[in-house]
Amino acid sequence: MSLRSNERQLVWLLFGVIGGLCLAYFWPHEHVLASATDRDAKFAICTVEVGQGSPDAVFVLDFTTGRLQGGLLNPQAQAFTNFWFANVAQDFKVGKNGKYTMIPGTGLLNAPAGGGGGAIAAGVIYIAEVTTGMVGCYRFNYVNSPQPLPPSPLQPVDVFPFRESK
Repeated sequence: MSLRSNERQLVWLLFGVIGGLCLAYFWPHEHVLASATDRDAKFAICTVEVGQGSPDAVFVLDFTTGRLQGGLLNPQAQAFTNFWFANVAQDFKVGKNGKYTMIPGTGLLNAPAGGGGGAIAAGVIYIAEVTTGMVGCYRFNYVNSPQPLPPSPLQPVDVFPFRESK
């Protein structure tokens, strides 16, 4: 029993499709993560990864006051339920004359998260202050709560100089 040419092509096509599906199934998957940042003359805003199954937290840095504030939208309650704050101007010792940049990063820090309870977020916030030439890192805890929780302070992790201050 001999296969005709077009039947043979169909068999090879089926083998190719099945082989491709098997390869795609067993190939390692890489998750795509995205964060967003934007800035204006008076403030910067960014999103920070919180944890698996949670939406990103949003943080706003007010350049005028040096205050960093954030919130997390709870998907079940469809309301902001976690809130954070830090006085970045005080941390960098610049008063109200600071010049800042801000970006989110991934940095699940396994060290104990000093107070506040909850889980440590998978993301961190990096803030650079131009006049002092310092970069600081902040982390935060979150609690999956349908009720709004009182604001908790962001936890400074560490700082390093990126250049000498003026």
